[in-house]
Amino acid sequence: MRSRVLLGLSWLLLSLGQAQTIHVVTEATPYTYLAEGKVVGSATEVVELSLKRAGLDDYEVNLYPWARSYDMALKEPNVLIYLIARTAAREDQFYWAGEIMKIQYHLYRLKGKGRAFRVTNLESVKHQTIGVMRDDVRYQFLRAKGFTRLVVSAQSVDNFKKLLSGQVDLVPLTLDDATSLCKETGVDCAGLERVLTLDEASTGLYMAYSRSTPVALVQRTKLAFDKLKAEGQVKRIMERAL
Repeated sequence: MRSRVLLGLSWLLLSLGQAQTIHVVTEATPYTYLAEGKVVGSATEVVELSLKRAGLDDYEVNLYPWARSYDMALKEPNVLIYLIARTAAREDQFYWAGEIMKIQYHLYRLKGKGRAFRVTNLESVKHQTIGVMRDDVRYQFLRAKGFTRLVVSAQSVDNFKKLLSGQVDLVPLTLDDATSLCKETGVDCAGLERVLTLDEASTGLYMAYSRSTPVALVQRTKLAFDKLKAEGQVKRIMERAL
């Protein structure tokens, strides 16, 4: 028994010793954003605190368009991506290291004359143009539902501006996203109308490692995160988001 424990510890130390810099990637959200050239925000604080608590100090955090971050996490080793929705299609593509928050998506449109198309359910908006971001969970969800009139952007703010300019009829956002984007673009949120909640697309947002990352690294991060969550620190940090 003792030899097995020692062997396990040796394997763990060896795996961690061989690990290279952890490449932490994300996109611009109300919880992840650039300030004075550094990626900050409540979710970033949770991720960095987890890594530090795990004794993993060799990491770098970068903010990219979602499609680039997602592609890196699919293809490269030692990549930690956040905030990523955990879906059935993605389940075996990543190592899931911790649920940071839960989210609920809603379809928004602009209030005003000429935009009052009737919305009763998801099927009723199938002929409207909807702004999405490539490889985002909302993009994947709507495509799986047979939506073809999707206008793709690289950044959430660009997607939102297309709604404001009339290039799209609807955009799927969380309440926090809508509030943040209104502030960023100088728009009064009273001009937005929430018309439908996408219950099927609503899920948890996680931090997750690429599959070519050593399992020992994943386990160490997950243990540290789980302890932070049990202490209530994750909730306290995320409640300071906006």
